[in-house]
Amino acid sequence: MQSVGFIGWRGMVGSVLIDRMRRENDFQGFEPVFFTTSQAGQAGPDVGGGASPLRDANDVRALAEMDILVSCQGGDYTKEMHPKLRAAGWRGYWIDAASALRMKEDAVIVLDPVNRKQIEQALNKGLRDFVGGNCTVSLMLMGMQGLFDAGLVEWVSSMTYQSASGAGAKNMKELVAQMGGLADAGRALAEDPASQVLELDRIISAKLNDGSLPTDAFGAPLAANLIPWIDSAMEDGRTREEWKGMVETNKILGTATPIPVDGQCVRVGAMRCHSQALTVKLTRDVPLAEVEALIAGANDWVKLVPNEKAATLAGLTPAAVSGGLDIPVGRLRKMALGGEYLTAFTVGDQLLWGAAEPVRRMLLIVLGRL
Repeated sequence: MQSVGFIGWRGMVGSVLIDRMRRENDFQGFEPVFFTTSQAGQAGPDVGGGASPLRDANDVRALAEMDILVSCQGGDYTKEMHPKLRAAGWRGYWIDAASALRMKEDAVIVLDPVNRKQIEQALNKGLRDFVGGNCTVSLMLMGMQGLFDAGLVEWVSSMTYQSASGAGAKNMKELVAQMGGLADAGRALAEDPASQVLELDRIISAKLNDGSLPTDAFGAPLAANLIPWIDSAMEDGRTREEWKGMVETNKILGTATPIPVDGQCVRVGAMRCHSQALTVKLTRDVPLAEVEALIAGANDWVKLVPNEKAATLAGLTPAAVSGGLDIPVGRLRKMALGGEYLTAFTVGDQLLWGAAEPVRRMLLIVLGRL
């Protein structure tokens, strides 16, 4: 029986992964072993066969006993432990949610069903490192897979609206604390029907700028605000998050000629789920009905939302999508720029299809169960 080691299973992405695997009854047919960086020897989680002691995630020998390792521990851990394992001669499968290995030549960015063909080719070649992709890239490709598969995409501009959870648990807590601070500051005026709204606006604006709200995680207030900067700066003016859009899209798809993908990435005050406004330059003018059919039929999770107000409010928001696997695509229409120009809006839970689900599916593929 194959052994699978899980690292970083307590964190946000790891918790979502374990929850999904429990729900889908995935913990069977292999031996699950749980590792920790700080609590070795304590009882691990019971996923169906009883709890076993946690093993040391910094012990190369213990890790090397595993046939497969699944890491949600983060990039720093991967950078430290992955080279040590390979140098020690470990030939197992490394499946990772972090970005550290994504652009390595012998690593594959996984997004089944979008690039199942590339995954199978890599396995046949004997590659052993498989990495989940950037959250917004994965969500965009899941929603627009039908157009990419049909060779209809000349370029994409993706303007993202990324939630607090994309930055981590402490960021989510900071957003809620900021919301609470604003609510406390404006509660009396907000609850007074006779109050002047301009006075309420003045108080909230003052609170946002007086330095009293916690901003250690974000560097600025996100509640009642937005932050048009995610990740570090690149030399060409993009942030690293924006740079990932093009390089990861093309690596996932295995394109011979790169498809340009660019835009701006913005952090917004949603708790969970990333949204994107897409401008797509088609390779040719295709009737909108054909575009709709291609998008809707690409995979089991994309859901076409009619370009109507009621349908949009009901199904094309982070609140509507949070915690689910559906990838709704709406506001779909041709643009005044010309028949080859398409605009769309899509939303997806970045902790699922943007992080945990591709890792889960890759594990099942390696185990021969998907």
